[in-house]
Amino acid sequence: MSDLKGINLAMQTPFDEDGAIDFAIFEELIEKYLAAGVHGLVLGSGTGQHPYLTESECNRLYEVGVKLVAGRCNVICQSSALNVEEVVRRSRQAESVGANALMVLPPYFEGPSDEHGIFSFYEEIDAAVGIDIVGYNIPQATGISVSAALFDRLSGLKNFRYIKDSAGDFTVHQEFLRTRGAVLNGCDTTTLYALLAGARGVIWGAANYMPYEAVRLYELVTARQYDEAFQLWQRMLPSLLFIWRGPYTPSVLRAAQLRGFGTGNVRKPLRRLSSEQEAALRHSLGPLLG
Repeated sequence: MSDLKGINLAMQTPFDEDGAIDFAIFEELIEKYLAAGVHGLVLGSGTGQHPYLTESECNRLYEVGVKLVAGRCNVICQSSALNVEEVVRRSRQAESVGANALMVLPPYFEGPSDEHGIFSFYEEIDAAVGIDIVGYNIPQATGISVSAALFDRLSGLKNFRYIKDSAGDFTVHQEFLRTRGAVLNGCDTTTLYALLAGARGVIWGAANYMPYEAVRLYELVTARQYDEAFQLWQRMLPSLLFIWRGPYTPSVLRAAQLRGFGTGNVRKPLRRLSSEQEAALRHSLGPLLG
């Protein structure tokens, strides 16, 4: 049983100019993020371009990452797939190399959208593994909204203990907080308020470019130093608003590159920022430099 409190950084997957994973940079990034004090790393995250990674690439990322982390923080591995048997296979592989938890999307793209169907999907995966499962509520991407009632029901399973809530609906988020399960915020622009409301922690893409600030924000909230937390938040917010409304992953990766974390390269079909988007991103990052 894992404790996924704190800053779980939804880690980028660094690519070279030809679109191949740069494992040397990957290992370098892990060390940098650990030095920043993150509490967990999410490998194969959405920010890590999971949809565009092969199963074998994910397996190698997870094996290399877990081995290098060596227990210095939690490691959450995404094992999402369209085919249930593939989810089980990916999940078991991640567990076998030492992952602390799994992150699994609901059965998106014309899968069952009724709550009984979604429950059955997770129930089968839950029965196949022995580590914690993090469900993933991101209806803007999947078309499936996980209700608080469904999350509470899922929390009765053996391993289903968390939900990552990236929907951005703070009313639903607070309903999740009233269930038996533990909640991890995934909407960048509500991070501070989710922590104040009682979220166990966050799975945070923007932490790729501001890991020290992300960890500091969590520390300030847990220490109840709210004035300082809000001051820091005001420096973070402009870039968070930009990435949430813009092309998310390319923006996060470019911001990370500008701040010394990674290559900034994306894998097709994602594209680099336009010159106008680049200028707006740089402007939004200004307060972090002050």
